[in-house]
Amino acid sequence: MADGYFVTSKDAAQIEVTEGIIRRTMATTDEAMLCEFMRERGAVVHEHSHMNDQVGYVVYGRLEMTIGDQVKVLMPGDSYAIPGGIRHSARILVDSLTIDVFSPPRADWRTEAR
Repeated sequence: MADGYFVTSKDAAQIEVTEGIIRRTMATTDEAMLCEFMRERGAVVHEHSHMNDQVGYVVYGRLEMTIGDQVKVLMPGDSYAIPGGIRHSARILVDSLTIDVFSPPRADWRTEAR
């Protein structure tokens, strides 16, 4: 990708990942993908893994996240790092907003971006 570009909140489609979890794929380069996740209280991210590294930041809310065998309740201002291939899951305790970066970008979500 030779040139930079901008993505406004109006440009990014809201995609329901699973019940109670909405994702917007924002700016993406060849190396990184930025996603916004709106998570409703009671929603569950079932245990899974993917080859992409994932780092995230809790903007607001509270969620219980499991990464490998570690479990932590995350609050606003907390962040997390999940190396590719590590199993992880989450329970959303209150309505939450997280910002996540995937590297390399998720190929299965790339077609929805720019």
